Amino acid sequence: MSATTGIGTFTIRPLDPLKDAELLHSWVTHPKAAYWMMQDAKLQDVEREYMRIAAHEHHHAYLGLHEGRPAFLMEKYDPRYVELTGLYEPEPGDVGMHFLVAPTDRPIHGFTRAVITAVMDELFADPRTRRVVVEPDVSNEAVHALNEAVGFVPEREIDKPEKRALLSFCTREQFLAARGVAV
Repeated sequence: MSATTGIGTFTIRPLDPLKDAELLHSWVTHPKAAYWMMQDAKLQDVEREYMRIAAHEHHHAYLGLHEGRPAFLMEKYDPRYVELTGLYEPEPGDVGMHFLVAPTDRPIHGFTRAVITAVMDELFADPRTRRVVVEPDVSNEAVHALNEAVGFVPEREIDKPEKRALLSFCTREQFLAARGVAV
């Protein structure tokens, strides 16, 4: 996928767990990635985790590029089998999502919103995707605001083994409406 925005062009490619592990390690252990819960991970831990995801039938990881340079991580998963199993009643066409923007010394205004928009465009490019599901930490106010900006509606708090999470959903129609596209 490739999308051009006012901030530039974003592309998304499958993650290579071994080739990309060092880069990912620097991202997930950065203080700004605290909610990713890998602050103390060793390089081998990151390799192992993304090898596990690569081998999983219902969980996929992608590297997002901005103007050809690595800029974000995107994961998509089937919530019937990963992350949310038994925590809500999945509907046909539900797709779970995580994203992490790379730390930078030169922030670009609106960049993170452009990233989540590119991620949602990618997920909804699949006509089978009817609704995107997220489960961020309840205390992650910044991501709640971003999610709301692209159309997510919180449903309820849930208890996951690693955190208290805010279960939220965004339909294709809600996403398009948030972007100002008539449906």
